[in-house]
Amino acid sequence: MRLSTRNQLRGTVTSITEGSVNATVTVDVGGQTVTSSITLAGLAEIEVKEGDEVVVLVKASDVMLAVED
Repeated sequence: MRLSTRNQLRGTVTSITEGSVNATVTVDVGGQTVTSSITLAGLAEIEVKEGDEVVVLVKASDVMLAVED
């Protein structure tokens, strides 16, 4: 598989919480937590489970930063 997405972070799935429509997948990326919301159909399709190694792909038109006043 080849992807144009440049922001690729390797990590380990630490938890999966299924809702009525979507699932929240939490991934440990080098000690930092990244959370993804995917459909239940998508979750079933990729067959991911806790402990699996995954690649988090981040595709965004804007990335914003904030600082406290």
